[in-house]
Amino acid sequence: MNFNTTELSDYINLFWQFSWPQWIIFSFIINILLYLFSIGLYLFIDKTCRKNLLQEKNHPVSKSDFYLSLFTVACNSLVMMLGVFLWKNGWLEPGSNLSAGIIVFEVIALLLVMDFLMYFFHYAAHLPFVYRLLHGKHHEHVSTNYLSLFVLHPFETVGFGLMMLVVLMCYDFSVVAISVYLLINLIWGTIGHLNREFFPAQFDRFFVGTTRFHNLHHLDETKNFGFYTSIWDRLFGTYK
Repeated sequence: MNFNTTELSDYINLFWQFSWPQWIIFSFIINILLYLFSIGLYLFIDKTCRKNLLQEKNHPVSKSDFYLSLFTVACNSLVMMLGVFLWKNGWLEPGSNLSAGIIVFEVIALLLVMDFLMYFFHYAAHLPFVYRLLHGKHHEHVSTNYLSLFVLHPFETVGFGLMMLVVLMCYDFSVVAISVYLLINLIWGTIGHLNREFFPAQFDRFFVGTTRFHNLHHLDETKNFGFYTSIWDRLFGTYK
């Protein structure tokens, strides 16, 4: 099975012709829609999932967290604009002529590589000086709510984006694989910050970074630094 590469190339050429003002508007709209999708997904699961709360109640939603979450959206838009700049200048070359099998392979590769890098990025964010300066705000949410995923210091948001851009510069991943990975990343982050266990308990055996896995990190900041998997925590002795 092959994707229609002609249509995909036409879309890529269309975006290539965007002016910078058009890219700014497009980037902001896309990131706002993803932000609203995450909130909607969180609220839907929270209302329909019958599993017990992981903690007694959700972290209260504050006005300052709301404003910070919108700033995170703006930072994500900035990272997207940087990606466009790299693409326009030949530093980043997303592929288009790939089979479904290769796209699945690339999505899995992105998940594993980014999970490995994010483990160390997250671990570094817990070093005392960095934690006080940057990451501590996120951990004010000992319990979580629908904004917790977006309550981040701007340097964290941009740092994660830059890390991904470096990975994309090292290999020409398909546009489809990148898009699928980014959607999985958003969904996984949303589910990871639920206050209800979403995954069956036996998923722990398969090294999956479940909701409970990340919830325990918010309760014990010295454990469970992984995101998609618990592989690196188990390997480096930080698993709980």
